[in-house]
Parts: sequence; C-alpha cells; structure tokens
Amino acid sequence: MTIKSLFLVTLVVDDYDRAKAFYCDVLGFDCVEDQPQPEGKRWVVVKPRGGDGAAFLLAQAATEVQRAAIGNQTGGRVGFFLKTDDFARDHAAMVAAGVRFLEAPRHEVYGTVAVFADPYGNSFDLIQHAAD
Repeated sequence: MTIKSLFLVTLVVDDYDRAKAFYCDVLGFDCVEDQPQPEGKRWVVVKPRGGDGAAFLLAQAATEVQRAAIGNQTGGRVGFFLKTDDFARDHAAMVAAGVRFLEAPRHEVYGTVAVFADPYGNSFDLIQHAAD
C-alpha cells in the first residue's frame, strides 16, 4: 500500500454559498472547485491560499442526521488546525474580518495558538509553530 496524503476532508454545512463566503472571503481560502452535481448538490472545494495541506469539501447537509452534525463534527473538540508563519498578522486580520475567537492567544511549548470558531461552531486552532 502507498498512501500519498490526506488531501480532502468533508465539512458538513448548512448552505454552500454561506460556507464558501466564510472560508474564501473571510479566511482568504481559494475556491479550487465549484461544480454542480445531480440532485442540486455541488462539489465545492476550498483550500488555504498557497497551502500544501488538505482542502475542505463543503457538503451541504441533506438529511436530519447530517444537519445535526453541522458545527459538531468532532464532538466539541478542536478538529481543524491552520498553520501560519505570522500569528500576529493573521490573528489581527481575522479579528478585523469578524472571526470569533474563543480565547486570547497563548504561548505554548509548541508555539503561539488561539482557538476560533467558524459560523457553525466548529473549532479551529490558528497556530504558529515555535520553530517557524
């Protein structure tokens, strides 16, 4: 077996355009794909600009079970981690754009970090590693 990478993670959302606006317009991600699919679905992929990691597939909830998972896909834990090379710059830009941080920035052994939430309640770490 030769697995090369984890390149795509599904993020269940309530509305394609609302999610795309947050990730692209607020966080500055690139929209890599936005293609119509059967039954009114879309294949919407967003990825941090210039990043070499995984992208999100924004999947609009279609059932009650899926709607119940919106904002709680990781059981209340931080589930997503965004790496930056300039924490102060990106934190300030995100605050100015209206991103809701759940805590003040803190310094840990591994780097500077603060937890924020997307509009759905999913928790993210913004991290600048100590070695960067």
